[in-house]
Amino acid sequence: MTDTAGPLSGRTVGFLCATEGTEQVELTQPWQAVEEAGGTPVLISEAPGEIQAFHHLDKGDRFDVDAVVSQVRTDDYDAFVLPGGVANPDLLRTVPDVVRLVGEAFAAGTPVAAICHAPWLLIEADVVRGRRLTSFPSLATDLRNAGAQWVDEEVVVDHGLVTSRTPDDLPAFCRALVEQFARPGQDVELHAEVH
Repeated sequence: MTDTAGPLSGRTVGFLCATEGTEQVELTQPWQAVEEAGGTPVLISEAPGEIQAFHHLDKGDRFDVDAVVSQVRTDDYDAFVLPGGVANPDLLRTVPDVVRLVGEAFAAGTPVAAICHAPWLLIEADVVRGRRLTSFPSLATDLRNAGAQWVDEEVVVDHGLVTSRTPDDLPAFCRALVEQFARPGQDVELHAEVH
């Protein structure tokens, strides 16, 4: 294994997941992207122990919780990832400490990446007003009602906020979040790749 520093070397990235309902691939692929870029991923949940991930509606693997959100300080993290799954953000938006953490991250200019249904949590934290973003299509009306400009694109970057629609968008989502997390505070020009 080569000991080369990656673009996220020295950066700590928090992954916010409810104890149940996270779409597993939306956790594991960005987690792997952060690790491969030299970053340190940390699984944050509302309770200690493990989370139960899902493959759509079927139970997937269990993952160990590294930090409890009530004890997490925003400035200990360089970026945050919000995986989707229908139940995950729906549960998280009812947890005041999670909503506080997301609001503080945006107030501090900390980069955040949210995929699929995760923007529900952004709505609850009141951080989408005036922003351009995407999500799972069923959230479009909710996001527009919260003041966002919703677009149907595989990945959207808006002032450190990276959003994507579905697991099909994960390759573009992971590339964009690594680029944004490596350069906080500035949008990186993304060039679509021809497949």
